[in-house]
Amino acid sequence: MSLCINLTLNGEARDVIIDDPRVTLLDLLRERLALPGTKKGCDRGQCGACTVLLNGQRANACLMLAAGLDGAEITTIDGLAVGETLHPVQVAFIENDGFQCGYCTPGQIMSAVGLIAEGDAGSDPERIREGMSGNICRCGAYHGITLAVQEASRRMAAKDEGDTA
Repeated sequence: MSLCINLTLNGEARDVIIDDPRVTLLDLLRERLALPGTKKGCDRGQCGACTVLLNGQRANACLMLAAGLDGAEITTIDGLAVGETLHPVQVAFIENDGFQCGYCTPGQIMSAVGLIAEGDAGSDPERIREGMSGNICRCGAYHGITLAVQEASRRMAAKDEGDTA
């Protein structure tokens, strides 16, 4: 039995046929929609490599059944940049060496985008570490990740203030 769901995926409305109601959002993104940026790590929601934004909130794509997401808005790392212009969090990760092997990086970046949007990043490294605790980096790039989140948060707040002034 298949069903059709409508998603807004990286800003684009898409009708998606789900052939197996057991398919996860992660497998749908990677295997059926050819969006390889979101990584499959533990496949149990423990490592955060598959973090996406679901209706603006951080979510582990490996724990979500795609069939239940009709009408959802999903943003993946594949859709974060605007053309050739990287998102401020992506720039901050590069500038602060927020990744080493890069496997966890997409999930870390998506989690950081969500954390900043939640208004909970601030500049306190401890709050950032707590907010990012659902994402594991086996290489130990946590210091660079924390610096990147601080920098991106500061830049995005400054831009928002500039936009409203």
